[in-house]
Amino acid sequence: MYVTAGEKMSSPKIIMPRLDFEKSTDEIARFIRNLVQEAIAKGVVIGLSGGVDSSLVATLCVRSLDQTRVLGILMPTNFTPQEDVDDALALAEWLGIRTKMINVQHLHGAFTQTLERENTEPRSRVPVANVLARIRMTILYYYANRNNYLVAGTGDRSEDLIGYFTKHGDGGVDFLPISHLYKTQVRALAKYLGVPERIAYKPSSPQLYPGHQAIDEIPINYEQLDLVLVGLYDKKLSPHEVSQSTGIPINVVNEVQQRVKTSKHKRAYPPMVREW
Repeated sequence: MYVTAGEKMSSPKIIMPRLDFEKSTDEIARFIRNLVQEAIAKGVVIGLSGGVDSSLVATLCVRSLDQTRVLGILMPTNFTPQEDVDDALALAEWLGIRTKMINVQHLHGAFTQTLERENTEPRSRVPVANVLARIRMTILYYYANRNNYLVAGTGDRSEDLIGYFTKHGDGGVDFLPISHLYKTQVRALAKYLGVPERIAYKPSSPQLYPGHQAIDEIPINYEQLDLVLVGLYDKKLSPHEVSQSTGIPINVVNEVQQRVKTSKHKRAYPPMVREW
């Protein structure tokens, strides 16, 4: 493309890719079904948080297998909002799946009290929160091993790319059925499949400490974040072009790009001296 003197080149417009709901549902359902069959597993276990990601994955697992082969595990703490517990139970009842509820507060307390007494210090906040995510992972694998099930992951593309998950915590799973979908696509597909809107559009929160909200830890809201990620990694645009197209400040676009780079280790197999 050539620009004559005096002309100003405009940045390409960034829009979210259109999602064919029926095709996407069939593709994911087939993926789950084939994976479980190849592993000679009896079913899947999933951590139910009352949020959109876990609700969509549970719904897709039921569609690909059936409700008798899906086990939902609720793992609240004393600071988990009752609304989230109620939403998770309501979703499980709607899907007709079995559930178990395990309050992990005492397990988390035992870990942190043993590891360090000064765990209320600011520098301890993230390590203490990550312990909770890894406790939940351990519980999911306990039930998976006990029942010959696979652990279904709930990570989406938005959070996966910027590394917004705990390594060996919610990132410790057997398969990721929606990791190719951006958060805005996840919400739309969940609504299409009948997940209640109060769940589909609920503000995201890992609930790793009191008052924990995803928006406190990501640089922009998911609608904006998804456009930046589409521009950078689907359209292969420069940060400057993404900023011009979206109106999002260049420093924020650069921060998103930096998060993707620094979290690469979370998405990769551990480095080895030699590959096999």
